[in-house]
Amino acid sequence: MGKILIKNGFIVSMDRDCRVFKNGDVLIDGDRIREVGNIDNNRLDGSEEIIQAEGKIVMPGLINSHVHTSQQLGRGIGDDVPLLTWLHERTFPYESNLTEEDSYTSTLLCCIEQIRSGVTTFAEPGGQHVNGMGRAVTEIGIRGILAKSTMDGGEGLPEVWKRSCEDELQIQVDNYENWHGKADGRIRTWFGLRTIFNNSDELILQTKELADRYGVGVHMHVAEIEDEVNYARETRGATTVEHLNNLGVLDKNFLAVHTVWLTEHEIEIFAEKEVKVSHNPAAAMRVLGFAKIPEMIGKGIVVSIGTDGAPSNNRMTLIDEMWLTSLIHKGRLLDPSVMPAQQILKMVTSDGAKALNWEDQIGQLEAGKKADLIIINPDTAAMLPLNDPIANLVTSMHSSNVESVICDGKWIMKDKKILTINEAEVIQAAKERAAAIMKRAGIQIPDRF
Repeated sequence: MGKILIKNGFIVSMDRDCRVFKNGDVLIDGDRIREVGNIDNNRLDGSEEIIQAEGKIVMPGLINSHVHTSQQLGRGIGDDVPLLTWLHERTFPYESNLTEEDSYTSTLLCCIEQIRSGVTTFAEPGGQHVNGMGRAVTEIGIRGILAKSTMDGGEGLPEVWKRSCEDELQIQVDNYENWHGKADGRIRTWFGLRTIFNNSDELILQTKELADRYGVGVHMHVAEIEDEVNYARETRGATTVEHLNNLGVLDKNFLAVHTVWLTEHEIEIFAEKEVKVSHNPAAAMRVLGFAKIPEMIGKGIVVSIGTDGAPSNNRMTLIDEMWLTSLIHKGRLLDPSVMPAQQILKMVTSDGAKALNWEDQIGQLEAGKKADLIIINPDTAAMLPLNDPIANLVTSMHSSNVESVICDGKWIMKDKKILTINEAEVIQAAKERAAAIMKRAGIQIPDRF
Protein backbone atom coordinates (compact mmCIF):
# COMPACT_ATOMS: atom_id res chain seq x y z
CA MET A 1 0.00 0.00 0.00
CA GLY A 2 1.30 3.41 -0.96
CA LYS A 3 0.02 6.94 -0.62
CA ILE A 4 -3.14 8.31 -2.19
CA LEU A 5 -3.90 12.03 -2.34
CA ILE A 6 -7.48 12.99 -3.12
CA LYS A 7 -7.53 16.67 -4.08
CA ASN A 8 -10.06 19.48 -4.42
CA GLY A 9 -13.13 17.53 -3.37
CA PHE A 10 -16.10 18.51 -1.21
CA ILE A 11 -14.92 16.72 1.94
CA VAL A 12 -17.65 15.65 4.38
CA SER A 13 -15.51 14.59 7.34
CA MET A 14 -18.22 13.50 9.84
CA ASP A 15 -15.72 14.29 12.58
CA ARG A 16 -16.82 15.51 16.00
CA ASP A 17 -17.64 18.95 14.61
CA CYS A 18 -19.04 17.59 11.31
CA ARG A 19 -16.59 19.79 9.44
CA VAL A 20 -16.88 20.21 5.68
CA PHE A 21 -13.94 21.28 3.49
CA LYS A 22 -14.74 22.87 0.15
CA ASN A 23 -11.95 22.17 -2.33
CA GLY A 24 -10.41 20.01 0.36
CA ASP A 25 -7.92 17.15 0.31
CA VAL A 26 -7.48 13.76 1.95
CA LEU A 27 -4.04 12.17 2.23
CA ILE A 28 -3.94 8.41 2.75
CA ASP A 29 -0.72 6.70 3.82
CA GLY A 30 -0.97 2.91 3.88
CA ASP A 31 -4.17 1.88 5.63
CA ARG A 32 -4.57 5.18 7.53
CA ILE A 33 -5.64 8.73 6.87
CA ARG A 34 -2.70 11.02 7.47
CA GLU A 35 -4.34 14.39 6.90
CA VAL A 36 -7.68 15.98 6.00
CA GLY A 37 -8.24 19.59 4.96
CA ASN A 38 -6.19 21.78 2.65
CA ILE A 39 -2.83 20.07 2.19
CA ASP A 40 0.28 22.04 1.24
CA ASN A 41 1.84 20.40 -1.83
CA ASN A 42 5.29 21.34 -0.55
CA ARG A 43 4.90 18.67 2.16
CA LEU A 44 4.34 15.87 -0.34
CA ASP A 45 7.15 13.62 -1.51
CA GLY A 46 5.90 12.96 -5.03
CA SER A 47 5.12 9.28 -4.45
CA GLU A 48 1.42 9.86 -4.01
CA GLU A 49 -1.21 8.60 -6.42
CA ILE A 50 -3.13 11.82 -7.07
CA ILE A 51 -6.88 11.75 -7.63
CA GLN A 52 -8.51 14.96 -8.80
CA ALA A 53 -11.94 15.20 -7.17
CA GLU A 54 -13.25 18.57 -8.37
CA GLY A 55 -17.04 18.59 -8.29
CA LYS A 56 -17.15 15.35 -6.31
CA ILE A 57 -18.04 14.52 -2.72
CA VAL A 58 -15.67 12.58 -0.48
CA MET A 59 -16.99 11.11 2.75
CA PRO A 60 -16.43 8.16 5.10
CA GLY A 61 -17.45 4.75 3.87
CA LEU A 62 -20.99 3.91 4.96
CA ILE A 63 -21.61 1.42 7.77
CA ASN A 64 -24.45 -1.11 7.44
CA SER A 65 -25.15 -2.28 10.98
CA HIS A 66 -27.43 -5.21 10.12
CA VAL A 67 -27.32 -7.26 6.92
CA HIS A 68 -27.81 -11.01 6.44
CA THR A 69 -25.14 -11.75 3.84
CA SER A 70 -26.13 -15.42 3.73
CA GLN A 71 -29.68 -14.51 2.68
CA GLN A 72 -28.68 -12.70 -0.53
CA LEU A 73 -29.53 -15.69 -2.75
CA GLY A 74 -33.02 -15.70 -1.22
CA ARG A 75 -34.04 -12.34 -2.64
CA GLY A 76 -37.71 -12.34 -3.58
CA ILE A 77 -38.79 -15.41 -1.59
CA GLY A 78 -40.53 -13.43 1.15
CA ASP A 79 -42.78 -10.99 -0.68
CA ASP A 80 -46.45 -10.45 0.13
CA VAL A 81 -46.80 -13.21 2.74
CA PRO A 82 -47.53 -13.17 6.50
CA LEU A 83 -44.60 -13.34 8.90
CA LEU A 84 -45.02 -16.99 9.92
CA THR A 85 -45.25 -18.05 6.27
CA TRP A 86 -42.17 -15.92 5.57
CA LEU A 87 -40.32 -17.63 8.41
CA HIS A 88 -41.41 -21.28 8.40
CA GLU A 89 -42.17 -21.85 4.72
CA ARG A 90 -39.63 -19.59 3.05
CA THR A 91 -36.68 -18.33 5.09
CA PHE A 92 -36.00 -21.30 7.38
CA PRO A 93 -36.13 -23.82 4.50
CA TYR A 94 -33.90 -21.55 2.40
CA GLU A 95 -31.26 -20.93 5.07
CA SER A 96 -31.18 -24.52 6.32
CA ASN A 97 -30.39 -25.77 2.82
CA LEU A 98 -27.37 -23.51 2.32
CA THR A 99 -23.93 -25.08 2.05
CA GLU A 100 -20.71 -23.28 2.94
CA GLU A 101 -20.09 -22.65 -0.76
CA ASP A 102 -23.59 -21.20 -1.12
CA SER A 103 -22.90 -18.88 1.80
CA TYR A 104 -19.57 -17.88 0.25
CA THR A 105 -21.24 -16.94 -3.06
CA SER A 106 -24.16 -15.25 -1.28
CA THR A 107 -21.77 -13.13 0.77
CA LEU A 108 -19.78 -12.12 -2.30
CA LEU A 109 -22.97 -11.07 -4.08
CA CYS A 110 -24.15 -9.14 -1.04
CA CYS A 111 -20.79 -7.41 -0.67
CA ILE A 112 -20.89 -6.35 -4.32
CA GLU A 113 -24.18 -4.59 -3.62
CA GLN A 114 -22.73 -3.10 -0.45
CA ILE A 115 -19.67 -1.73 -2.22
CA ARG A 116 -21.68 -0.29 -5.10
CA SER A 117 -23.84 1.56 -2.57
CA GLY A 118 -20.84 3.00 -0.72
CA VAL A 119 -20.68 0.59 2.22
CA THR A 120 -17.22 -0.27 3.52
CA THR A 121 -18.27 -1.95 6.80
CA PHE A 122 -21.15 -4.24 7.69
CA ALA A 123 -22.33 -6.26 10.68
CA GLU A 124 -23.73 -9.72 9.99
CA PRO A 125 -26.34 -10.87 12.54
CA GLY A 126 -25.64 -14.45 11.70
CA GLY A 127 -25.93 -17.27 9.26
CA GLN A 128 -24.83 -20.87 9.71
CA HIS A 129 -21.60 -20.86 7.68
CA VAL A 130 -19.25 -18.24 9.06
CA ASN A 131 -16.34 -19.88 7.23
CA GLY A 132 -18.02 -19.11 3.89
CA MET A 133 -18.67 -15.53 4.94
CA GLY A 134 -15.11 -15.07 6.15
CA ARG A 135 -13.58 -16.34 2.93
CA ALA A 136 -15.75 -13.98 0.88
CA VAL A 137 -14.99 -10.91 3.00
CA THR A 138 -11.28 -11.69 2.90
CA GLU A 139 -11.30 -11.77 -0.90
CA ILE A 140 -13.56 -8.83 -1.71
CA GLY A 141 -11.82 -6.36 0.59
CA ILE A 142 -14.71 -5.00 2.64
CA ARG A 143 -14.72 -4.70 6.45
CA GLY A 144 -17.17 -6.92 8.33
CA ILE A 145 -18.32 -8.22 11.68
CA LEU A 146 -19.37 -11.85 11.37
CA ALA A 147 -21.59 -13.92 13.63
CA LYS A 148 -23.47 -17.19 13.74
CA SER A 149 -27.25 -17.12 14.08
CA THR A 150 -27.56 -19.18 17.26
CA MET A 151 -30.69 -21.06 18.21
CA ASP A 152 -31.21 -23.83 20.76
CA GLY A 153 -34.99 -24.17 20.49
CA GLY A 154 -38.21 -22.75 19.16
CA GLU A 155 -41.10 -23.70 16.93
CA GLY A 156 -40.51 -24.75 13.34
CA LEU A 157 -36.73 -25.16 13.45
CA PRO A 158 -35.43 -27.42 10.67
CA GLU A 159 -33.93 -30.68 11.94
CA VAL A 160 -30.42 -29.68 10.86
CA TRP A 161 -30.56 -26.66 13.20
CA LYS A 162 -31.60 -28.54 16.33
CA ARG A 163 -28.54 -28.22 18.54
CA SER A 164 -27.92 -27.96 22.25
CA CYS A 165 -26.95 -24.77 24.02
CA GLU A 166 -23.44 -26.17 24.55
CA ASP A 167 -23.03 -26.95 20.85
CA GLU A 168 -24.14 -23.47 19.82
CA LEU A 169 -21.74 -21.86 22.27
CA GLN A 170 -18.80 -23.96 21.10
CA ILE A 171 -19.45 -23.16 17.44
CA GLN A 172 -19.40 -19.45 18.29
CA VAL A 173 -16.07 -19.81 20.11
CA ASP A 174 -14.63 -21.74 17.16
CA ASN A 175 -15.78 -19.01 14.77
CA TYR A 176 -14.14 -16.37 16.94
CA GLU A 177 -10.85 -18.25 17.07
CA ASN A 178 -10.89 -18.89 13.32
CA TRP A 179 -11.84 -15.42 12.09
CA HIS A 180 -11.50 -12.62 14.62
CA GLY A 181 -8.79 -10.19 13.51
CA LYS A 182 -8.24 -11.90 10.16
CA ALA A 183 -7.85 -10.15 6.78
CA ASP A 184 -5.46 -7.56 8.25
CA GLY A 185 -7.99 -6.82 10.98
CA ARG A 186 -10.88 -6.14 8.58
CA ILE A 187 -12.82 -9.08 10.04
CA ARG A 188 -14.16 -9.16 13.55
CA THR A 189 -16.33 -11.88 15.06
CA TRP A 190 -19.19 -11.22 17.44
CA PHE A 191 -21.64 -13.49 19.20
CA GLY A 192 -25.12 -13.75 17.74
CA LEU A 193 -28.57 -14.49 19.16
CA ARG A 194 -31.44 -14.96 16.72
CA THR A 195 -34.53 -14.02 18.77
CA ILE A 196 -36.10 -14.74 22.11
CA PHE A 197 -38.35 -17.20 20.24
CA ASN A 198 -35.28 -19.35 19.58
CA ASN A 199 -32.94 -18.65 22.50
CA SER A 200 -33.06 -20.16 25.97
CA ASP A 201 -32.07 -18.01 28.92
CA GLU A 202 -29.01 -20.21 29.35
CA LEU A 203 -27.90 -19.50 25.78
CA ILE A 204 -28.52 -15.76 26.17
CA LEU A 205 -26.58 -15.56 29.44
CA GLN A 206 -23.63 -17.64 28.32
CA THR A 207 -23.41 -15.87 24.97
CA LYS A 208 -23.13 -12.53 26.76
CA GLU A 209 -20.51 -13.98 29.11
CA LEU A 210 -18.44 -15.14 26.14
CA ALA A 211 -18.76 -11.78 24.38
CA ASP A 212 -17.53 -10.04 27.52
CA ARG A 213 -14.67 -12.51 27.92
CA TYR A 214 -13.48 -11.98 24.34
CA GLY A 215 -14.14 -8.25 24.32
CA VAL A 216 -16.65 -8.21 21.46
CA GLY A 217 -20.37 -7.58 20.99
CA VAL A 218 -23.70 -9.38 20.95
CA HIS A 219 -25.99 -8.97 17.93
CA MET A 220 -29.69 -9.83 18.50
CA HIS A 221 -33.11 -9.18 16.96
CA VAL A 222 -35.14 -7.54 19.74
CA ALA A 223 -38.84 -6.63 20.00
CA GLU A 224 -39.43 -7.02 16.27
CA ILE A 225 -43.14 -7.80 16.39
CA GLU A 226 -45.97 -7.59 18.89
CA ASP A 227 -46.27 -11.40 18.93
CA GLU A 228 -42.68 -11.59 20.18
CA VAL A 229 -43.38 -9.25 23.10
CA ASN A 230 -46.50 -11.24 23.99
CA TYR A 231 -44.56 -14.51 23.72
CA ALA A 232 -41.91 -13.17 26.10
CA ARG A 233 -44.61 -12.18 28.60
CA GLU A 234 -46.20 -15.63 28.41
CA THR A 235 -42.98 -17.65 28.67
CA ARG A 236 -40.65 -15.36 30.66
CA GLY A 237 -43.09 -13.24 32.62
CA ALA A 238 -41.91 -9.95 31.09
CA THR A 239 -41.52 -8.26 27.71
CA THR A 240 -38.43 -9.02 25.63
CA VAL A 241 -36.54 -5.91 26.73
CA GLU A 242 -37.58 -6.21 30.37
CA HIS A 243 -36.55 -9.87 30.43
CA LEU A 244 -33.16 -9.19 28.83
CA ASN A 245 -32.67 -6.44 31.40
CA ASN A 246 -33.63 -8.82 34.23
CA LEU A 247 -31.05 -11.28 32.92
CA GLY A 248 -28.43 -8.53 33.06
CA VAL A 249 -27.31 -8.82 29.43
CA LEU A 250 -28.21 -5.33 28.21
CA ASP A 251 -24.97 -3.41 27.96
CA LYS A 252 -22.88 -1.09 25.80
CA ASN A 253 -21.68 -4.08 23.75
CA PHE A 254 -25.25 -5.22 22.98
CA LEU A 255 -26.61 -4.33 19.51
CA ALA A 256 -30.42 -4.57 19.45
CA VAL A 257 -31.96 -4.76 15.99
CA HIS A 258 -35.39 -3.48 14.88
CA THR A 259 -36.61 -2.55 18.41
CA VAL A 260 -40.04 -1.66 17.02
CA TRP A 261 -42.21 -2.61 20.00
CA LEU A 262 -40.55 -0.65 22.82
CA THR A 263 -42.34 1.28 25.54
CA GLU A 264 -41.09 4.61 26.86
CA HIS A 265 -39.80 2.79 29.94
CA GLU A 266 -37.87 0.33 27.78
CA ILE A 267 -36.30 3.20 25.85
CA GLU A 268 -35.15 4.53 29.22
CA ILE A 269 -33.63 1.11 29.98
CA PHE A 270 -31.73 1.15 26.70
CA ALA A 271 -30.41 4.64 27.44
CA GLU A 272 -29.35 3.69 30.98
CA LYS A 273 -27.58 0.51 29.83
CA GLU A 274 -26.01 2.20 26.75
CA VAL A 275 -27.52 -0.41 24.42
CA LYS A 276 -26.90 0.28 20.73
CA VAL A 277 -29.71 0.08 18.17
CA SER A 278 -29.85 -0.84 14.48
CA HIS A 279 -32.82 0.73 12.68
CA ASN A 280 -33.98 -1.15 9.57
CA PRO A 281 -36.77 1.02 8.14
CA ALA A 282 -37.64 -0.91 4.96
CA ALA A 283 -37.84 -4.28 6.68
CA ALA A 284 -39.84 -2.76 9.53
CA MET A 285 -42.32 -1.09 7.20
CA ARG A 286 -43.02 -4.41 5.49
CA VAL A 287 -44.64 -5.98 8.53
CA LEU A 288 -43.05 -5.00 11.86
CA GLY A 289 -44.11 -1.40 12.42
CA PHE A 290 -42.45 1.94 13.16
CA ALA A 291 -39.65 2.12 15.69
CA LYS A 292 -39.49 5.20 17.93
CA ILE A 293 -36.13 6.28 16.53
CA PRO A 294 -36.33 10.07 17.17
CA GLU A 295 -37.35 9.34 20.74
CA MET A 296 -34.39 6.98 21.19
CA ILE A 297 -31.94 9.50 19.79
CA GLY A 298 -33.47 12.13 22.05
CA LYS A 299 -32.58 9.96 25.03
CA GLY A 300 -28.96 9.70 23.90
CA ILE A 301 -29.15 6.16 22.49
CA VAL A 302 -26.70 5.46 19.65
CA VAL A 303 -28.81 4.48 16.64
CA SER A 304 -27.39 3.17 13.38
CA ILE A 305 -29.06 1.97 10.17
CA GLY A 306 -29.16 -1.46 8.53
CA THR A 307 -30.74 -3.00 5.46
CA ASP A 308 -31.65 -6.41 6.95
CA GLY A 309 -31.61 -9.38 4.56
CA ALA A 310 -32.80 -9.79 0.99
CA PRO A 311 -35.97 -11.78 1.84
CA SER A 312 -36.97 -8.96 4.23
CA ASN A 313 -36.20 -5.98 2.03
CA ASN A 314 -34.91 -6.97 -1.45
CA ARG A 315 -32.72 -3.82 -1.51
CA MET A 316 -29.44 -4.23 0.34
CA THR A 317 -28.71 -0.57 -0.40
CA LEU A 318 -28.02 1.59 2.63
CA ILE A 319 -28.52 4.73 0.54
CA ASP A 320 -32.19 3.79 0.14
CA GLU A 321 -32.46 3.22 3.89
CA MET A 322 -31.16 6.73 4.55
CA TRP A 323 -33.89 8.15 2.32
CA LEU A 324 -36.58 6.08 4.04
CA THR A 325 -35.32 7.08 7.48
CA SER A 326 -35.57 10.73 6.47
CA LEU A 327 -39.23 10.33 5.56
CA ILE A 328 -41.06 7.85 7.75
CA HIS A 329 -40.44 9.54 11.09
CA LYS A 330 -41.46 12.95 9.77
CA GLY A 331 -44.71 11.35 8.65
CA ARG A 332 -45.23 9.35 11.84
CA LEU A 333 -44.77 12.41 14.03
CA LEU A 334 -46.15 14.96 11.54
CA ASP A 335 -43.01 17.01 12.11
CA PRO A 336 -40.75 17.88 9.15
CA SER A 337 -37.92 18.92 11.46
CA VAL A 338 -37.26 15.47 12.94
CA MET A 339 -34.45 13.28 11.61
CA PRO A 340 -32.52 16.01 9.77
CA ALA A 341 -30.04 15.00 7.08
CA GLN A 342 -26.96 15.56 9.27
CA GLN A 343 -28.33 13.15 11.89
CA ILE A 344 -28.97 10.47 9.30
CA LEU A 345 -25.45 10.81 7.90
CA LYS A 346 -24.13 10.29 11.43
CA MET A 347 -26.20 7.11 11.73
CA VAL A 348 -24.40 5.54 8.76
CA THR A 349 -20.92 6.87 9.61
CA SER A 350 -19.76 8.02 13.05
CA ASP A 351 -22.74 6.64 14.99
CA GLY A 352 -22.65 3.48 12.90
CA ALA A 353 -19.07 3.00 14.05
CA LYS A 354 -20.12 3.56 17.67
CA ALA A 355 -22.89 0.98 17.31
CA LEU A 356 -20.27 -1.56 16.25
CA ASN A 357 -17.80 -0.46 18.94
CA TRP A 358 -15.32 0.39 16.18
CA GLU A 359 -15.35 4.17 16.50
CA ASP A 360 -11.66 4.29 17.38
CA GLN A 361 -10.81 3.32 13.80
CA ILE A 362 -13.68 4.04 11.39
CA GLY A 363 -16.67 6.28 10.74
CA GLN A 364 -14.87 9.60 10.25
CA LEU A 365 -12.36 11.21 7.93
CA GLU A 366 -9.68 12.36 10.33
CA ALA A 367 -5.98 11.80 10.87
CA GLY A 368 -5.16 8.42 12.35
CA LYS A 369 -8.41 6.71 11.40
CA LYS A 370 -8.55 3.84 8.94
CA ALA A 371 -8.70 4.89 5.30
CA ASP A 372 -12.27 3.85 4.54
CA LEU A 373 -13.90 6.37 2.23
CA ILE A 374 -16.04 6.82 -0.83
CA ILE A 375 -16.02 9.24 -3.74
CA ILE A 376 -19.43 10.35 -5.00
CA ASN A 377 -20.08 11.92 -8.38
CA PRO A 378 -23.27 14.00 -8.10
CA ASP A 379 -23.35 14.97 -11.76
CA THR A 380 -26.61 13.22 -12.61
CA ALA A 381 -30.10 14.50 -13.26
CA ALA A 382 -31.32 12.74 -10.10
CA MET A 383 -28.87 14.39 -7.70
CA LEU A 384 -28.29 17.89 -9.07
CA PRO A 385 -28.34 20.74 -8.27
CA LEU A 386 -26.43 20.75 -4.98
CA ASN A 387 -28.23 23.60 -3.27
CA ASP A 388 -27.81 21.64 -0.02
CA PRO A 389 -25.15 18.95 -0.53
CA ILE A 390 -25.72 17.35 2.89
CA ALA A 391 -29.45 16.98 2.26
CA ASN A 392 -28.76 15.68 -1.24
CA LEU A 393 -26.60 12.88 0.15
CA VAL A 394 -29.59 11.64 2.14
CA THR A 395 -32.57 12.44 -0.05
CA SER A 396 -31.46 12.29 -3.67
CA MET A 397 -28.28 10.21 -3.91
CA HIS A 398 -28.45 6.82 -5.61
CA SER A 399 -26.00 3.92 -5.75
CA SER A 400 -25.18 5.00 -9.30
CA ASN A 401 -23.59 8.16 -7.84
CA VAL A 402 -20.98 6.14 -5.93
CA GLU A 403 -17.95 6.25 -8.17
CA SER A 404 -15.07 4.82 -6.12
CA VAL A 405 -14.54 3.04 -2.80
CA ILE A 406 -11.43 2.68 -0.65
CA CYS A 407 -11.33 0.30 2.31
CA ASP A 408 -8.32 -0.10 4.58
CA GLY A 409 -6.32 2.13 2.24
CA LYS A 410 -6.96 -0.04 -0.85
CA TRP A 411 -9.13 0.59 -3.86
CA ILE A 412 -11.91 -1.97 -3.91
CA MET A 413 -13.94 -0.08 -6.52
CA LYS A 414 -12.49 2.54 -8.86
CA ASP A 415 -14.46 4.39 -11.51
CA LYS A 416 -17.36 1.97 -10.84
CA LYS A 417 -15.29 -1.16 -11.48
CA ILE A 418 -14.86 -3.59 -8.60
CA LEU A 419 -11.19 -4.54 -8.57
CA THR A 420 -10.93 -7.36 -6.05
CA ILE A 421 -13.09 -10.12 -7.58
CA ASN A 422 -14.60 -11.08 -10.94
CA GLU A 423 -18.10 -9.66 -10.63
CA ALA A 424 -19.47 -11.46 -13.69
CA GLU A 425 -18.35 -14.84 -12.36
CA VAL A 426 -19.99 -14.16 -9.00
CA ILE A 427 -23.27 -13.21 -10.65
CA GLN A 428 -23.29 -16.37 -12.76
CA ALA A 429 -22.51 -18.56 -9.76
CA ALA A 430 -25.21 -16.79 -7.76
CA LYS A 431 -27.87 -17.55 -10.37
CA GLU A 432 -26.92 -21.22 -10.51
CA ARG A 433 -26.69 -21.68 -6.75
CA ALA A 434 -29.92 -19.79 -6.02
CA ALA A 435 -31.87 -22.07 -8.36
CA ALA A 436 -30.32 -25.17 -6.78
CA ILE A 437 -31.14 -23.99 -3.24
CA MET A 438 -34.78 -23.36 -4.13
CA LYS A 439 -35.05 -26.85 -5.59
CA ARG A 440 -33.38 -28.52 -2.58
CA ALA A 441 -35.51 -26.56 -0.14
CA GLY A 442 -38.73 -27.26 -2.00
CA ILE A 443 -39.76 -23.60 -1.86
CA GLN A 444 -42.66 -22.86 -4.16
CA ILE A 445 -43.31 -19.25 -5.16
CA PRO A 446 -46.82 -18.81 -6.59
CA ASP A 447 -46.89 -18.05 -10.30
CA ARG A 448 -48.07 -14.44 -10.72
CA PHE A 449 -48.25 -14.62 -14.50
